[in-house]
Amino acid sequence: MNQAQINLHIEELLLRDVPYALRHRIAAAVEHELARLLSEQDLPPSITQGGYIPHIDIGTMHIAPGAKPDAIGTQIAQRVYGKLSNSEA
Repeated sequence: MNQAQINLHIEELLLRDVPYALRHRIAAAVEHELARLLSEQDLPPSITQGGYIPHIDIGTMHIAPGAKPDAIGTQIAQRVYGKLSNSEA
């Protein structure tokens, strides 16, 4: 079975109150987790219907003190995927 090709471009990822030095590692973890979710789970209707999604607001996240960048990125990606799955983007 052929797998659909998805081109996903994140124009901007706002990370307030996150140390600047961690931003690239968090962004890489978001990318990795989103790729995993999109390849292993059912594609959300918002993606299968095509089109441009101008904005996804995942709300405020509370990050535990000392949380690792990979864990933060994974949590962000899961929230984004959840918004895509619920068509609440």
